Amino acid sequence: MKEIYQAIKNFITYRFSLHGDSAEEAEIFSSIKKNVEFKGANLWTLIFAIFIASIGLNVNSTAVIIGAMLVSPLMGPIMGLGLGIGINDFELVKKGARNLTIATVISIATSSLYFWITPLHDASSEILARTSPSIWDVFIAGLGGLAGIIAVTRKEKSNVIPGVAIATALMPPLCTAGFGIATGNLYFFLGAIYLYFINSVFICLGTYLIVRYMKFHKKQFEDKAYEKKVRRYILIITLVTVAPSIYLAFRIVDRSIFESNAKSFIQNELTFHDTQVISKNFKYSRKGNEIDLLLLGRELDAGRLDSIKKKLPLYKLEDTKLIVRQGLDAKNEIDISQIKASILESVYQGDSIKTANTTKMDLDLPDLKQELRTLYPQLVSYSMDNIIVKRLDADIQDTITLAVVNFKEPMSARERERLRLWLKSRTKADSLKLLTD
Repeated sequence: MKEIYQAIKNFITYRFSLHGDSAEEAEIFSSIKKNVEFKGANLWTLIFAIFIASIGLNVNSTAVIIGAMLVSPLMGPIMGLGLGIGINDFELVKKGARNLTIATVISIATSSLYFWITPLHDASSEILARTSPSIWDVFIAGLGGLAGIIAVTRKEKSNVIPGVAIATALMPPLCTAGFGIATGNLYFFLGAIYLYFINSVFICLGTYLIVRYMKFHKKQFEDKAYEKKVRRYILIITLVTVAPSIYLAFRIVDRSIFESNAKSFIQNELTFHDTQVISKNFKYSRKGNEIDLLLLGRELDAGRLDSIKKKLPLYKLEDTKLIVRQGLDAKNEIDISQIKASILESVYQGDSIKTANTTKMDLDLPDLKQELRTLYPQLVSYSMDNIIVKRLDADIQDTITLAVVNFKEPMSARERERLRLWLKSRTKADSLKLLTD
């Protein structure tokens, strides 16, 4: 038994030890410290990288954004902070914090300048993706920080650092913050800055953990009370950073589960030969979730609707309210659902929508609720679905994506066309028709 334990221990030590090919401490310290300060070449490289990343976000090009992250020198001061905390070198901590602040301010100013002068002011999906951080960003930043400092401590440098720069994505949030300033969107600015803060804190934390694991020599403090106070501040900053991201991640996961269950419920319980679900809208809220459906075809009687509603708990939708709209005279007042039904009936003449096999052509469309809410605060509601259109003069049928939107105030023709092109791009639709009330 003792031999087995020793064999396992030897295997783990041999395979997982970080000391075997580690560089000398002095060499590691020198490598990190020289990248902490932002001046000269480092500063110009940062500015050019910010411009590249801003252009990539502006034109929605992932390849360009990755290229900007590869040349970004932002990791230097963050790792300097982690190293300084790990070895009690608070002069290095102050130097790292000072240079990180300078780099952050210059980066935001540069991106703000770009987005102020660019003729393209629409928020791309790449920009919107950097406005809602979650716990997954914490994991990525922490793991990226661990991988990055391990690479720095090796005798032979590898291609890990560029990969870490891409994974932790420090540049895009800063550029998104600049976009928020240039467009006056506080939500974009705060969300992007929080994501940048998460990345910075957890890259720093990953660096600290590896420095302590490798037992780098600490500087001795005469004032132990001060040392303890500094460590307490570090713990508080870490907890404050993690807590909101955990909440946001829970909301994202919970909403995804709700929408998945709702789609299963609709597909299994609301598929009929002579009644078609032509619009579905899912509302996720702390006050209570809702499934809002618009039906076209033969109306379902009250008894059948009650029977369907009783099946909601089978799909873990116990606290979900089911709203079913059907028929043009379902209400006395005219609302967006009636307008949609009226337009659909007049345009497609009742027979233009495929009923029996709709679920086969009902391709998944992205949930654009949050993006539309951010881009168009005046938007009241929207719905999208793939529709089969049959030609009456020939045996031909086409599939188009139909989007119906309801705004508080009428849109100009130019704004409608911009919205249509954006929706077509986001849904990757071959053909998209936009209807407004």
